[in-house]
Amino acid sequence: MARILLVDDEPRIVTFLEKGLKRQCHEAESALNGREALDMVLSKPFDLILLDLGLPVIDGFDVLSKLRETKQSLPVMIITARGELDCARAIKLGANDCIHKPFRFSELLPKLKRLLGEPVPSIADSVTGYSTWS
Repeated sequence: MARILLVDDEPRIVTFLEKGLKRQCHEAESALNGREALDMVLSKPFDLILLDLGLPVIDGFDVLSKLRETKQSLPVMIITARGELDCARAIKLGANDCIHKPFRFSELLPKLKRLLGEPVPSIADSVTGYSTWS
């Protein structure tokens, strides 16, 4: 079970992500602004952060920069309604991946599994229910 910090100022998105993560047996905590997120990361251990860019108080870019100054190895996935240029900027600042809103949890899950070092089912697994030959 992974501990995941959800950082988004939209309660509807936080609820959507919490439900999906709990179904996958992960523990989720949330922060509604950048300052709260930084305080939580510095005081509690997390395995991954899902980070929105458009946050109040401290925006997601600044949160990411500060995180990379203190917690180099903590995986960060950006969740954003912004365009490709902002995703590219976030990746350059140290984000590990990016997904655009709106998205389905089924689109997010393989990315999360990869960042957490968990096995990611192949397309053949999801279609046939069987593992591929290795």
